[in-house]
Amino acid sequence: MFANEPVSNYPDITEITFKSINKRYLKVILSNIVLVFLGILIALFLADYYSFFDKIDSYIFLIYFSFTLLFIVFCSFLYIGFKRRKYAVREKDISYKSGVLFKKLTTVPFSRVQHIEVDEGPISRFFKLASLSVFTAGDSSDDLEIKGITKEEALQIKEFISQKINE
Repeated sequence: MFANEPVSNYPDITEITFKSINKRYLKVILSNIVLVFLGILIALFLADYYSFFDKIDSYIFLIYFSFTLLFIVFCSFLYIGFKRRKYAVREKDISYKSGVLFKKLTTVPFSRVQHIEVDEGPISRFFKLASLSVFTAGDSSDDLEIKGITKEEALQIKEFISQKINE
């Protein structure tokens, strides 16, 4: 006869020993942000220099100040969030947690993994870092992505998960 008993003792997720991502990844994040903000700043400067918007001339100092303040707040927020990005590879699953205001914890059991990718962007490659993406069945996007680990470590984790899947 089928019985579906209620669970009263849950596994304690706080007992997982999470590992921080590589500190060089902060340089990758900041490099990307500086490039984006620099592009916007150049566009703003050119718009001001060539007087594309006549009515904003009197507010240009306020616009530059707000833009600079936004950049500082954004970088500070990313720095705080960077310290909270952690991952753990266990015997039967992989977990990743992140977030400052909205905390997120994703755990993917190896039995659900369909595909694993190791990717390197141009800036990440310069710092010898990669990202590991884990895909499960029935979804076109990655279910878990760990950015900012060394390429060697990403390849080792990929191989470990591949072996666990094939057992």
